[in-house]
Amino acid sequence: MSEETKPQGEAPTPPAPPAPPARAVAAPRPPATVAPDLAGRTTTVASQGGAAAKAATTAGPAPARATARDADDTSPLLTRRAWIGLAWGAFSAASAAALAATGRFMFPNVLNEPPQQFKIGFPTEYGMGVDERWKEKYGVWVVRTTDDIENHVSGFYSLSVTCTHLGCTPNYLSAENKFKCPCHGSGFRLTGVNFEGPAPRPLERVRIVLAEDGQILVDKSRHFQRELGQWTDPEAFLKA
Repeated sequence: MSEETKPQGEAPTPPAPPAPPARAVAAPRPPATVAPDLAGRTTTVASQGGAAAKAATTAGPAPARATARDADDTSPLLTRRAWIGLAWGAFSAASAAALAATGRFMFPNVLNEPPQQFKIGFPTEYGMGVDERWKEKYGVWVVRTTDDIENHVSGFYSLSVTCTHLGCTPNYLSAENKFKCPCHGSGFRLTGVNFEGPAPRPLERVRIVLAEDGQILVDKSRHFQRELGQWTDPEAFLKA
């Protein structure tokens, strides 16, 4: 019925709204891939093992590492080049050690010991008693006496500074007129005779003579022991 024929007082019918456009239907997502982790447990992509597996799959296979081994080199520890370098190093070290030993053999240690024979000056340069000027350099005391215990005349004798107990060096105590060993307390009179402590015998005398030029010559290569009756030897005492 047209608008002219509609009865008066009736409201007109509104037009129908347009239809909404059709929505595209999304394709269904495939289920998440399930990958086993290192411990053998089944994980999903959301778990740590699954994420690592996914990252490894995405990154692709790792490139092969280049090696310097030869085709026939089957050593499980070192390459052939490393073995050759190690062998050369060992050979060089052994050669250096052998060379050092040879040099050590060619140049042995030489002990600069004092001479066994030496001159100590003229008799007029010495007074009565103990003279210590040669103790440090030559290891002897020079004693001038008016009456020797064995020869009963005036003159000189030379005593070794080595204690007859254990080889220590006694000290001369001028205030007490004796030699005293600091190690174990052995005491010796000015004649060299032991009188206290553990020393088993007197100090030893050394050869003392008059040289051709008139100086006193001391020879440490010859020792004289009182207990053997050697202090009466002409070279154990210098008469003056």
